[in-house]
Amino acid sequence: MSKQFDSIMQITPRPDTVFERGEGSWLFDSEGNKYLDCVQGWAVNTLGHCAPQITEALTSQAVRLVNASPAFYNGPMVECADLLTKNSVFDQVFFANTGAEANEGAIKLARKWGKVHKDGAYKFITFDGAFHGRTLTTMSASGKAAFAPMFEPKTPGFTKVAFNDLDATERAIDEQTVAIMLEPIQGEAGVIPADPEFMKGLRALADEHNLLLIVDEVQTGIGRTGTLFAYEGYGIEPDMMTLGKGLGGGVPISALLAKKEVCVFEPGEQGGTYNGNPLMTAVSIAVLEAVTEPSFLPTVQARSEYITMHLMNLSEQFGMGNVRGKGLLLALDTGDLDAATIAAKCMEKKVLINAPQAHAIRLMPALNLSNSEIDHLMAVLSEVLTEMAE
Repeated sequence: MSKQFDSIMQITPRPDTVFERGEGSWLFDSEGNKYLDCVQGWAVNTLGHCAPQITEALTSQAVRLVNASPAFYNGPMVECADLLTKNSVFDQVFFANTGAEANEGAIKLARKWGKVHKDGAYKFITFDGAFHGRTLTTMSASGKAAFAPMFEPKTPGFTKVAFNDLDATERAIDEQTVAIMLEPIQGEAGVIPADPEFMKGLRALADEHNLLLIVDEVQTGIGRTGTLFAYEGYGIEPDMMTLGKGLGGGVPISALLAKKEVCVFEPGEQGGTYNGNPLMTAVSIAVLEAVTEPSFLPTVQARSEYITMHLMNLSEQFGMGNVRGKGLLLALDTGDLDAATIAAKCMEKKVLINAPQAHAIRLMPALNLSNSEIDHLMAVLSEVLTEMAE
């Protein structure tokens, strides 16, 4: 590690590259190099880097009101909440700052609901491979194997079962179970979608056993899967949903949405200093307005089909595995090839991709990237795979 980074606490391996500027699908480093960014802050930059709509929202709101305190309403907070409920099956919104904080709020709300409506039921069923955040409680809810030994003792009350196994889920339910919580697509596990039958079965189990069904859409929400929210593609209605990442298009904001009958918080039970501040909610309004334009999501779906076609061709050419995911949250099973090596070699060629698992690469580009940018990505991937196959 270079001495110039000594003041940064080391919580993840980072290359020595320093990025200084972004524009759309591209990042520029301090040496003037240009990179095609297909990570976009881990599916955060919905409209790419420094989108004009976001810049305008930030600058216009910054000269009006930045933060009035969560003890008061502000205009952008109300407008953003209205947009979210208008475009979903939910009735009320709690704003927060990170996906983990939204998920923590969902867990607290479900446990309060269990106290009020289900004799103090408090247990959650979550799933192997799940990632719900890095607070102690959301790490407890996660099914990421690497988290298991960390920071013990963590929060109790989370039963893990195999993803897409409805029978195992049903066997795990007991009288103290209050909720089932899952990602519609498990991102960190390698982009593993919930089967449609599994999602519908979870809704039926929740109804049968008086449980809450919570979807963690921190990564899949706000158009990432080709619909505004991933649950829409499954034809079910959850009781709660969490959002983050793409909701802010690059700024820190998250949200917990719930149906009215679930909203049992009383004053003082939940809060946060920066929650719902006008600067961040103004940005989210701009993002939501862009994503709900009539032509936007059909274009995301078309770009998804174009990338998927190319990935399938590469898989066939180089003897790799399946293409997984929906919309512009996609993964390629790399077979015997090491995914981290592929990602590192792509970075050398100024293309940024992610390797969430040893044999899977993940693509999370801006939702408005162009076909020519996809062509560039695929040319570099093909070049790297050719070199590795030699």
